[in-house]
Amino acid sequence: ESEREKEGGEERREKRVEEREGGKMGSDKRVTFRRRHSYATKSNKIRKVKTPGGKLVVQYERKRGKVPRCGDTGEKLNGVVCSRPHSRMNLSRPKKTVSRAYGGTLSGGALRDRIVRAFLIEEQKIVKKVLKSQKAAAK
Repeated sequence: ESEREKEGGEERREKRVEEREGGKMGSDKRVTFRRRHSYATKSNKIRKVKTPGGKLVVQYERKRGKVPRCGDTGEKLNGVVCSRPHSRMNLSRPKKTVSRAYGGTLSGGALRDRIVRAFLIEEQKIVKKVLKSQKAAAK
């Protein structure tokens, strides 16, 4: 008798699931695009979402943003928000830059290298000038 009750309970549970899913064959997974663009391209990715009313509708996915990279080294820039170019236009300044020369364009290490290189080049120029003046004084 207990087995019969269990079977009856299972049948009732299955019936409830079928009603919820919309019929005996299972729910229909087909959806239509909301926009006129109908090709499966990178810019037309969709996600199927069940609404509270039980309808299956399409939501369009936005493209993932990328973290800006250093122009010299190619490493990811710290302190700059990952975003798409058009949405980056609307971001506030602190999210787009770091408070440093070339902040948001070059990484700290690359900038340090540039500064050191510029300093050494200037030093070299000074040394050349001094040597030239010493040579002229010796003549």
